This record gives sequence, structure tokens and C-alpha cells, in this order.
Amino acid sequence: MTVSDWQRVIDEFAAIGGRDVQFIGGEPTLYPHLARLIGHAHGAGLGIEVFSNMTVIRDPLWEAFKSYGVKLATSYYSDDATEHDKVTNLRGAHKMTRANIRKAVELGIPIRGGVVAVSTQQRVREAVTDLQEIGVDHVGGDRTRAFGRASKGATPSVNDLCGHCALGQVAIGPDGAVWPCVLGRFITLGNVRTTPLTEVWNSPRTIDARAEIAAAHGLKPAQSCTPPQFLPSCGPCGPCVPSVAHCDPREADSQLATATIGAPA
Repeated sequence: MTVSDWQRVIDEFAAIGGRDVQFIGGEPTLYPHLARLIGHAHGAGLGIEVFSNMTVIRDPLWEAFKSYGVKLATSYYSDDATEHDKVTNLRGAHKMTRANIRKAVELGIPIRGGVVAVSTQQRVREAVTDLQEIGVDHVGGDRTRAFGRASKGATPSVNDLCGHCALGQVAIGPDGAVWPCVLGRFITLGNVRTTPLTEVWNSPRTIDARAEIAAAHGLKPAQSCTPPQFLPSCGPCGPCVPSVAHCDPREADSQLATATIGAPA
């Protein structure tokens, strides 16, 4: 996708009633034209969130974040640097991420954190406390889902999605592929390099994918919700707020889920 391709798709998304765009990756802050796309999305009247590991953010991006009212989101794994760095497989990641979270708070840039539980011994409660003490108002969490690196070679399944994919959102990859959500990259709905987004959104393939995902979740959309670390809110089930409740019905009653989400007393 070229810069002009992304700008065209942003305009198409706004034209069909889209309200918010999230730049995610990979790591979006490494993309050299991110600030330009942020400005374009702002001009199209869209709300903007950047989901980043918050390790390296250069001054021009900080300026774009402030100028265009960008919101930030990041994953956080532990208050312990060694544990966090082990999960991210990047030495020094905890120090850089924590420093940039603090900088965002100091600059008044809205930021939310998601604590993803990858092991039963992980310091998830301490991670939540650490983020809140830094000044992060919205702290959510999730279990590890079998997609990408976390799949460990397992075949992805619609059963591990939230159940609302391709209903209120889609994801678009760097090659133009359209997916039902950022986790549903194993389901291709079309490609915006060859087909307008409106046509992909209303295509038989997208309609079939929605039906397949809904059927896998028992046609009970109120019992499923979007994983909070990927989207700003759990819109499909209004009462579900990432900072105070769990957004995964399969794990809602588990001790690990409670530890991941629960704010400290």
C-alpha cells in the first residue's frame, strides 16, 4: 500500500460512516509516513488511536499526537523489567515503554494500557497498579489468544475471536488485504488495492464471514465483546468497560482474568 492508497482508503472509510481509525502493526511508529496519515485521517473527521509498543517515538510524532488529538494504546506485561522484556523479546523495552507512557501522561495525551496475561505466574496485578500510578486512567486486559506468535503453530479458529468481527470494524493489512478484525487475519474478505472498501464491506464474502463468526459464538452477541487491548471500548455490549470488567466471556470467571483486569483495592 502506498501513502496515496492509504489516504484513499481513509476517505472511503469516512464516506461510508466510519468514525474512528486505529493505526496498529507490527509497530506503526516505525512507518515513515504515519504523521502524514494521522493528519489525513484528522482532516477526514475521524477519531484517531495509535496502538504502539511505546519504545521509540520521535519528536515529529509527539507533535502529531498533540496537534491532531490522537489517543494512544499500548500493551504492558509486568512492573518487573526482566519479566516484561522477556515477553517482548526486547532488552530494555520496559524502560523505554514506561518512560514514554509517562511522557504521554505529562503531555496530556490520552493513553490506555492493556495487560495481557501470558502465564499464571505473571505479575499482572502489579502491572495494573504500576500503570495506574503512572497516571494511566484506563487499564484493561486480556488472556493470550492463539493468533500470530501466540498461536505457537496452532491453526487459528473463529472460536477464539470476540464474535463481533466485521460488524462494526474491519482491519486492513499493508498489502491491502481486508480482515474482519486485527485478530482475524486468517480470514480475507477482499483487497482494497483492487476493490473499493464499500464493495468489500457489502460483499457476499463478508456477509458469509459474519455469519460464520456469529454461528461459532452461538448467535449471542451480547455475551461476547471486543478484546480491550485492540479497540478503545467494548461497544457491542455497552455495559462492558475494559477498565472495570472483563470483556471475554470465556474467561470472565477465571482467577487469571480477575487478576488481569481487577484494579487494586
